[in-house]
Amino acid sequence: MNRITAPTLRAWIEDGSELALLDAREEGEFGASHLFWAVPCPLSRAEARAHALLPNLATRIVCVDDGRGLAERLAAYLEGIGAGNVSVLVGGTPAWAAAGYVLFSGVNVPSKAFGEWIEHHFGTESVDPPELKSWIDSGRDMVVLDSRTWEEYQRMSIPTGVSVPGGELVYRIGDMVPNPDTLVVVNCAGRTRSILGAESLRQAGIPNKVVALRNGTMGWELAGLVCDRGRDARFRAGAPQTVDQAMARADAFASRSGVQVIDAAGLAALAADMTRSLYVLDVRDPTEFAAGHLPGSVSAPGGQLVQATDTWIGVRGARIALVDDDGVRARMSAAWLRQMGHPEVFVVTGGLTAAALPRPAAPELPDVPMIDADTLAAFDDALIVDLARSIDFRDGHIAGAIWGIRTRLALLKDRLAKATLVVLTSPDGVQAQWAVEEAQALTSARVVALRGGTAAWKQDGGELAKDRKVPADGDCVDFYLRPYDRNSGVEDAMKAYLSWEIDLVHEIARDGTVRFGV
Repeated sequence: MNRITAPTLRAWIEDGSELALLDAREEGEFGASHLFWAVPCPLSRAEARAHALLPNLATRIVCVDDGRGLAERLAAYLEGIGAGNVSVLVGGTPAWAAAGYVLFSGVNVPSKAFGEWIEHHFGTESVDPPELKSWIDSGRDMVVLDSRTWEEYQRMSIPTGVSVPGGELVYRIGDMVPNPDTLVVVNCAGRTRSILGAESLRQAGIPNKVVALRNGTMGWELAGLVCDRGRDARFRAGAPQTVDQAMARADAFASRSGVQVIDAAGLAALAADMTRSLYVLDVRDPTEFAAGHLPGSVSAPGGQLVQATDTWIGVRGARIALVDDDGVRARMSAAWLRQMGHPEVFVVTGGLTAAALPRPAAPELPDVPMIDADTLAAFDDALIVDLARSIDFRDGHIAGAIWGIRTRLALLKDRLAKATLVVLTSPDGVQAQWAVEEAQALTSARVVALRGGTAAWKQDGGELAKDRKVPADGDCVDFYLRPYDRNSGVEDAMKAYLSWEIDLVHEIARDGTVRFGV
């Protein structure tokens, strides 16, 4: 196993060659302090995350942690599945800081910092919540467009707001706002997607005045205003009537940003190049992807892709090919990825009808003892351990189940030792199957996985329990809690979060490895 120092890693980050910098810690631990370009790849979910993040196992990979040995374990796993160029940062994040380099808190940091850079660079206009409230009350000719996901919008939204996720804004705006005198306000929960959405419309050159809601729904609530809950206003599905106008606008922005346009043959040539990493991402709405997509592509809705790039892209310097139906949404997303600093970004014309893409095979699930949901329902004394993310466990779990993290099952050793039957579950059952052998090493009880996971239990008619307070905030090391996820101190967390976002533009200047713009 190759080991490198912090100065060597710093040089690799800046040399322009492909680099996957993977942090082996849980997401909550990662969010406390990490390298700017690091991508979370928790050891507890290594099989799924590595497969998603590494389209080419020959690429250069560096594993990092905080010095606890998790990076070495992740590196060993990657070498075991065929990665041939894996290194570990000696001393982890403490060594990085000791070398005089900057550590960052939070998650999706490159995208969040990019949003702040956009506001500074392009001069994105914004409005404070009290002023927006006065405009709404006065009946001003305006629309409020919520650029988050449909699920986030339904949980809370600005009064009168309409759900138009960020990747859809330029595509839909001509139909939704035909009057050039109508004011357009774009909001999200905080800052990034408000800024990105508003500036997308501005860069597309729509004639309307466009402003971002400063600090989003957090700013709205901190101003003492009340959000709506459960609204269902959204854009009309299907291709817009003004698609030609949207295409002209998106194409101009993409051309200015250096986006390359290729056809299906060009995509096939990129996919055949085994010396490079290639991500093929479908930026349409998830419902469209589910209805049909290019085999081998991955759903990455445009607005969410740009604001959380490290969810999908794990290799710095990789090639990125974006697919949609008519090219508008792909061009807008590609333009922002180029502005973000990704060197080779392609829009694929005719991508939905291209030949199926080769993708590395998903890791084969271990052959472990299983139990069906209806059989489990007949047991009264089974110990059910749910390996879902803590935030998902809170939202729904089999009654009586306890929560655990796969790599920390030893913390449950006493409970496991007293059981006669241990049933492992997870949302779809996959994590549970991976963990059976590890749990079996901790108990003499029989250990099985729930076939199909908690989803199968629910589909079979089983009830789910919900408890927002379990696990407690301090125990959610596997998930970086946003302000709205917390049980207490929400207002203080909102203020701290917004201040953190605003300060990122100064932090990336200190880091010195971040260069946004084309």
